[in-house]
Amino acid sequence: MAKDYYKILGVERSASEEDIKKAFRKMAHQYHPDKKSGDEAKFKELNEAYTILSDKEKRRQYDTFGSSNFGGMGGAGGFNASDFGFDFSNFTQAGFETGDLGDILSSIFGGRRVRRGRDIAVDIELSFHESIFGAERKVVINSRLVKQKEVTIKTPAGIDEGQMIRMSGMGETIESGVPGDLYVKVHVRRHPTLRKEGYNLVMDLSIKLTEALLGAEKQIATLDGDIVLKIPSGTSSGTILRVKGKGVPTSENRRGDLYVRIKVLFPEKLSKESKKLIEELKKQGI
Repeated sequence: MAKDYYKILGVERSASEEDIKKAFRKMAHQYHPDKKSGDEAKFKELNEAYTILSDKEKRRQYDTFGSSNFGGMGGAGGFNASDFGFDFSNFTQAGFETGDLGDILSSIFGGRRVRRGRDIAVDIELSFHESIFGAERKVVINSRLVKQKEVTIKTPAGIDEGQMIRMSGMGETIESGVPGDLYVKVHVRRHPTLRKEGYNLVMDLSIKLTEALLGAEKQIATLDGDIVLKIPSGTSSGTILRVKGKGVPTSENRRGDLYVRIKVLFPEKLSKESKKLIEELKKQGI
């Protein structure tokens, strides 16, 4: 008999990925077998529905051919939180503690119980420079069953504020079971002049009117040290100058670029002499 996965999760066929994720979280919490209101069969059915609808290609196939195309998944293959794109930073806000997550992930599949340690979430802070080039951080993990353990976290180059790193098997360890995972939320300190846009870096540079008219050489600070930027004569405000290869690493030997947005500063007050000079320029059509 064909199954209506949308009906199982209580969402419309037009539901977004986020709507489907929220519906699954809510119902999985409600029907987990270890809870008083739990229902093992319902929980496995929810898992099957979410496994299909959370995958774009599987959802497309289901919308076209129906559930018979999948032969009934029933939770086979296990349950991996990272495959479903969970963001554990919001669980406590939604009333979904990391302890509850550990319970859900130790669900009943294939008629046997798989015990699983709790997932652990930590926050780390990086400088802007470390976020661009990557860094290492050591954190001490505490849990109920393990007194303490030190874990080395390696962050990739170009990581953004708020991104989550999943370290499989580095969470709580339990006897006769599989360890939980460690989830690391990254916070990046702002740079005084630089900001990241994709693989490129962007900064603003203010110059004088005379420098814009005549051209100039300006020393600017990059993540690789100070460099001299040549300002062409006749540069207007809003002009963007490109410094090749001073952006975010994209591979071992390649990087994005640095873009410098020019802002021309106009004097607030002019001396009599300055006004005379400008009047002369005006007469010459400048």
